[in-house]
Amino acid sequence: MKKVGLFALSAISLGMSATVSAEEAGHRQHEAHQHGVVEWHIAQDGDLLMVEITAPGADVVGFEHAPENKEQEHLIHEAEETLAAVGGLFAINTSAGCKLTEHHVTQTLMEEHDDHDGHDHDAHGHDDHHDDHDKHHDDHDDHGHKDSHDDHHGDHDDHAGHDHHDEHDHGKESSHGEFSAQYTFSCSNPAEIKTVTTNWFDTFSTTEKITVQALTDKGVVAGDLSPAARSFKF
Repeated sequence: MKKVGLFALSAISLGMSATVSAEEAGHRQHEAHQHGVVEWHIAQDGDLLMVEITAPGADVVGFEHAPENKEQEHLIHEAEETLAAVGGLFAINTSAGCKLTEHHVTQTLMEEHDDHDGHDHDAHGHDDHHDDHDKHHDDHDDHGHKDSHDDHHGDHDDHAGHDHHDEHDHGKESSHGEFSAQYTFSCSNPAEIKTVTTNWFDTFSTTEKITVQALTDKGVVAGDLSPAARSFKF
């Protein structure tokens, strides 16, 4: 079986998005990150099927800002676990024989707190800058420009503090946190992929509509799901 990862299937999904009509694309752009509206992208590549879900934080946990207390942190972690348990959210018709092989859940409400690698990278960059700065300082001392350099250093500190303040304020003002989940299935009978039925509206009751775009061997299909219409046909 040919193996295709989530990123490859994401590229297929992006290609699918480019093929939709201008009217549909404009409609979806207008609804981007609209509370009560969740987006699904479905892409097939042979016997592999990927479902990608993007949902506003308000739909999933009731808020879109960084958690302000332990209770809100718990809600985020609980939501991540719920999204990872795909069986409770949607099902592909059983005759297609699709089995979950890979899943990935992310969110942006706690991104800065959880991104350990990003923090290490920043720390490393700061050390390098500090070393370069010390060397630059020594060079200025050797040429008798210590006072001038100190003035420049003071300006640099003021500028750095200003940047940090701006970044902090920008992060605090951001209020569009969202959840993203990707699921990859291996289907033993991909020609039988016909429908996806969802229980999303039972789990996340504030969602009013799910917009779906799908690219399968049968072609491109787009449509909406709602509490009254929970099955999508390919």
